[in-house]
Amino acid sequence: HLAQQKELWIIGFYFLYVYYWLLGKAKGESSLIAYLNIPFEVEAYSNESNKLYLRQRKKHNWRKYLV
Repeated sequence: HLAQQKELWIIGFYFLYVYYWLLGKAKGESSLIAYLNIPFEVEAYSNESNKLYLRQRKKHNWRKYLV
């Protein structure tokens, strides 16, 4: 999540992280599902096996994982 944190100045990352988790909880999702649906987590889990991902990643690429 370091690349995501750099893009959002750390405080923005954590603000959005909690926001997306609370949004999931408000939709009635369990804590685990709300966590797994956070765009930062979706991006990370989707690309965890790609060792070159951080070199190829476009800035703010987490946005394409918005649910």
